[in-house]
Amino acid sequence: MSCTIEARQLALGYGENIISSCLDITIDEPEIVAIIGPNGSGKSTLLKALSRLLLPVAGTVLLNGKDIHRMRPREVARLMAVVPQSVQAPGDLLVRDLIATGRAPYIGLFGQPAKADDAAALSAAVATGMEDLLFRRLDTLSGGERQRAWLAMALAQQPEILMLDEPTTYLDVHHQLEFMKLVKKLHRERHLTVVMVLHDLNHAARFSDRIVAMKNGEIFADGKAGDVLTAENLRSLYGVEATVIMIEQGGCEQLVCLPHDICNSHGA
Repeated sequence: MSCTIEARQLALGYGENIISSCLDITIDEPEIVAIIGPNGSGKSTLLKALSRLLLPVAGTVLLNGKDIHRMRPREVARLMAVVPQSVQAPGDLLVRDLIATGRAPYIGLFGQPAKADDAAALSAAVATGMEDLLFRRLDTLSGGERQRAWLAMALAQQPEILMLDEPTTYLDVHHQLEFMKLVKKLHRERHLTVVMVLHDLNHAARFSDRIVAMKNGEIFADGKAGDVLTAENLRSLYGVEATVIMIEQGGCEQLVCLPHDICNSHGA
């Protein structure tokens, strides 16, 4: 049975600034869900609410049927791991030690790691290709290596749900593809539910099973890539004219979005 995350009538905001008024979404199977939308549409805010990082103004987030804000943090962390958009750690920290912090939900504040904890951390390092970099300092890693180190830390929690906020933002195209292919592989091999905020529409189309498009704090569209990434929807969401085509890639058909002009009437 897969882990379920559900939002019911969420109102979200910061202080008096209400961003979303009534959001409903259910993710109840191990799939990759990409959240897309223009800047300021509420993508990261929704992810933070689903991740227990933001307390809703109203409504409820349920994790396996329980109010996530009434659950113990350790209980949540054993089911869900989060890699925020901007994460920091001391530059002299070793990769090995960063990954080991992912075992905190199982060890406790003053506990000592057991063999199972060491095994889980090593498994996460191997799964992300970091096993040869365990004794490297974080400040000696490339951007792609650092992102994989944070992903390994999240995997060490042995979660059922993985939350990623714009994970490819600071990576070049090679490392973007490397990271996205790794996420897809981990989803397949570990039966992970992955929820990630993405700006790259072609990454969303290629690597996700489901796309949730947001506009003005509300869910504008929710479904398969071909149903969400249409020229009409992209015009409404981003104010751009785009050509959406299917190409053959490696024997499979792949949807590709090609934005090529700005709509003068956007927002009118």
